[in-house]
Amino acid sequence: MRYFPNRKTMLDNKLMAAFFVPVIFSGLLFSGSQIAFADNPMVGGAAMYPTKNIVENAVNSSDHTTLVAAVKAAGLVDTLEGPGPFTVFAPTNEAFAKLPAGTVDTLVKPENKGQLVKILTYHVVPGRLTGMKLSAMAKAGGGKAMLTTVQGEQLTAWKAADGWWLQDSQGNKARITIANVMQSNGVIHVIDTVMMP
Repeated sequence: MRYFPNRKTMLDNKLMAAFFVPVIFSGLLFSGSQIAFADNPMVGGAAMYPTKNIVENAVNSSDHTTLVAAVKAAGLVDTLEGPGPFTVFAPTNEAFAKLPAGTVDTLVKPENKGQLVKILTYHVVPGRLTGMKLSAMAKAGGGKAMLTTVQGEQLTAWKAADGWWLQDSQGNKARITIANVMQSNGVIHVIDTVMMP
């Protein structure tokens, strides 16, 4: 027996097509967006784009609002938007919150700009030091990489069982929680503790 759809069945099919085709199409677009963003790591709830510079990406991270405010107060925006390349070890808001109460509020005051610049530039190393380069430097250094910062003093980097770590000149240690966030003018490694020169 041949099947001939009646008018109601044809109408139901058209309604289903009208509903499902846009849903399927939007699903493809969403899937495509996920694929497109797969190479852009998420930091602070935002995708980090390798075509944007350090400042352009950092301002979109909800985990780095304190760092961005400090960079602005220190007058380092133009520098970090420059050609670089720079490697930035970027402390999160939680990292700044570990400092003694009132430290950040004191540092961002105009009269303390020099000290703030010193601390922030201690988190910046000239060049684009990816995890692979850090590994090579650590191997050449007997397990530790000595990094000379823009501020002039050194940070020590090494790899442990739970990932990469940094140590500052005062003995404070920070773990790299997100590595190799590529920027147009360098690379960011997110850290969980503020380093002090």
